[in-house]
Amino acid sequence: MSDSQLIVRQWLMLKMLASHGPGVTIAELATEFHVSVKTVRRDLDVLRLAGFPLEETTGPFNRKSWRLEPTAARFDLAFRYDEALALSIAQRFLEPLAGTYFGDAVQRAFRKIRASVGRNVLRYLDKMSGAMHQTTRGVSDYSRKAEIIDDLLVGIEDQTEVLITYQSMQATEPVTYGIHPYGLTYHRGSLYLVGFAPHHGELRHWKVDRIARAERGESSFERPEDFDLQQHFAPSFGIYHGDQQIKVRIRFAPSVARFVTESTWHPSQQLTPQPDGALLAEFELSSTVEIKSWALSFGAAAEVLEPAELREQIAEEIRLLFSTYNSNTSVDHQERWPKDSDGRRKQERKRKQNKASTR
Repeated sequence: MSDSQLIVRQWLMLKMLASHGPGVTIAELATEFHVSVKTVRRDLDVLRLAGFPLEETTGPFNRKSWRLEPTAARFDLAFRYDEALALSIAQRFLEPLAGTYFGDAVQRAFRKIRASVGRNVLRYLDKMSGAMHQTTRGVSDYSRKAEIIDDLLVGIEDQTEVLITYQSMQATEPVTYGIHPYGLTYHRGSLYLVGFAPHHGELRHWKVDRIARAERGESSFERPEDFDLQQHFAPSFGIYHGDQQIKVRIRFAPSVARFVTESTWHPSQQLTPQPDGALLAEFELSSTVEIKSWALSFGAAAEVLEPAELREQIAEEIRLLFSTYNSNTSVDHQERWPKDSDGRRKQERKRKQNKASTR
């Protein structure tokens, strides 16, 4: 679960404990925040360790409840100008998540920041934040996926099964089945869910855009203690994950060598300049699906040296491209552009008529 959602829930929990004088039971908190009793107890333990004076009391009929002094739940958050500016600029990079739980929480947080600064500072923040822009080509819209994302996050936090209705790229119809969600990753403008698929007996990735429905189940699961999202994706050149160890070597022409060296494309990359100005790039990957597209994006300026299978795949892709474009060029121009051809024929007839009338 994201730190932001956890903090928001615990903050709202503190406000509830402070506003209900006699106290609130753990069961009531679990119902209010749609989480398990186990999660509520964990939150209360974290808040007590953080120093909040939470008190457990026993009332009539041995009813145990928790309360917090109202004054203890008040915070005065002060930001320096550079901190407020940095957060204001960062808001633009979270715009693709607008409409989701993340996006709404961020908007509320920024409204509080803007309300706490003076008019002159506010004008300055607007001016400087406008100096940063993020392109949104290919970015997914999750404004209609808020409930789905929320159910996935609860499943991740509580380690409970989630039933999803999913339609993969190859499937003709959506399928509903249960999964064990482990975490979410944001890749090239889209969210992907990582988890265990019991019916396949393996770890899998699901693009959130293709999840039509999500519903929290009742059965629980134990996520491996050594599972880590960052380590899981370390051998991937993006989102595709394999179980192999593949060495990839690509030679880049001098015309693009500097561009390639300006970025970190993968943790394992080794970039070696060549005497002729070219660049040799080497990677250790678990899949070649995405690096194939990346290499093709450089056109003739990139040559895959190994593995041989990837080199042949790219060669086949180039042959198909040549066949596609070569066949198009042989199509009769009149059939491809009938309107333009008709227009030129009409102009030609009119020109001949005008020429004849002047004779």
